Amino acid sequence: MNSQFKFPIGYEKFNRKQLFNFQLNRPYSFGYARFEDLKEVGSRINSFKGWKREMLKLAENAVSEERYMNATFYYRAAEFYTKSNDPEKNLLYNKFIELFYNTFGNEGIERHQIPYENTLLSAIRLPSSNKNKGTIVIHGGFDSFIEEFYSLMKYFSNSGYEVIGFEGPGQGATLRQYGIPITIEWEKPTKAILDYFQLEDVTMIGISMGGWFCLRAAGFENRIKRVVATGHAIDYMKSMPPIFRKIHLWCMSHWPGFMNRMAVMKFEKREGMASWVVDHLKFITKKTKPLEALDLYLQLNEKNIHSELVKQDVLILTSRNDHFIPFKMHEMQLKALVNAKSVTGRIFTKEENAENHCQIGNIELALRTMYEWIESN
Repeated sequence: MNSQFKFPIGYEKFNRKQLFNFQLNRPYSFGYARFEDLKEVGSRINSFKGWKREMLKLAENAVSEERYMNATFYYRAAEFYTKSNDPEKNLLYNKFIELFYNTFGNEGIERHQIPYENTLLSAIRLPSSNKNKGTIVIHGGFDSFIEEFYSLMKYFSNSGYEVIGFEGPGQGATLRQYGIPITIEWEKPTKAILDYFQLEDVTMIGISMGGWFCLRAAGFENRIKRVVATGHAIDYMKSMPPIFRKIHLWCMSHWPGFMNRMAVMKFEKREGMASWVVDHLKFITKKTKPLEALDLYLQLNEKNIHSELVKQDVLILTSRNDHFIPFKMHEMQLKALVNAKSVTGRIFTKEENAENHCQIGNIELALRTMYEWIESN
C-alpha cells in the first residue's frame, strides 16, 4: 500500500453545532473519513457522550468491513472529546496508534525516539519519494497527534521532500508515554529534532497553535530557513475584546481562589467548547487547577513569540472565518515580523471552501499554496 490521499473540497454540514461539525470535517478534509459515515452519525450527536458512542460505532463497523484507514481515524475522533479523567481516553489513543501503524506501517514510515532533557520526544520520518528537494519539519499545536498529519506529510514526500513530523512537549506520545507537559519554549524541542537528524536547511510548518510555536522556534534557531504558520494567534488573550481581557486579567491576579472556583463551576460542571478546552489545558500542562492551566494562554502572547527575532522567509496562512482565531490576528502577525527576510500573507475565503480554521474544507489548496511558496523560496 502506498497512499495517495484524496482531499475532498467543501466544508460539510454534518452537525448543526460548530463544536461537533468542525471535528467531523477534520478527518474528512484530511482524506481519512467517508462522507456517508459522517453524514449518518452527525445528526445523532448532541453531547460529548453521544459523540464518543457514535464515533466508536463508526470505528467498530469500519473494522468489521476491513476499512482500516477509516477505523483508525474514527477511533481518534472518539478519543478527541473524551475527557482526561475518563479511563477510556488512553485506551482509545492506544487503539488509534496501533491501527495507524498496522494500516500505514509498510509505507516507509520511520518511527524515532529523540533524546530530550533526560527523556524522549516522538517523531516520524518520511523519505522523499524521488529526488530530495530538501527537508520539511512539521508539527501541530494544542490538540493534535503527528499521525493525524500523515496525509499532509505524504503530500510533501510525494512531491520530493524529506518530511519529519514530531510531537513536542504536551503532544501525543511525548505527553502520554514520556510525561512531558507543554512549554512555550519551542526552540528547545526543535533544537533536539534538528540535532538528531543533523539538519541545516529546513522549512518548518506549524499548524494551528503550532504556528505560534514554530515562529517562536525560528527566532532562536537559524537552521530554520523558511517558516509556514497556519491558524494561530500572535497573542491568545487578545482574541478577547479589550475590556473583557482587562477584567479577566485583573480578576485572575487579584482573586485567584475565587476565579478557580468560578472556573470549576463554569467549565468543569458544564459541557461545551470552553469546558473541553479547560480540561485539555489541564491535561497538556499537567496542572490540577483551571487557573494554573489557563496560564498557558497568558504566556502565548506577542512578547513571548519574539516575532522581531524571526529573520527567515515567512508564510502566514489565515482563514477568513476561522471560528477559533479572530481575523485581526493576521495583520497583527504580519506587522510584527519586522526583521523577516520576506513576509507573505495568504487569506483563504468561503468562495475557496477554505474559510474555516486551518483551511479545513480545502486542504489541497492550502498544501498547494505551501508547496508553491516553498519552491519559490
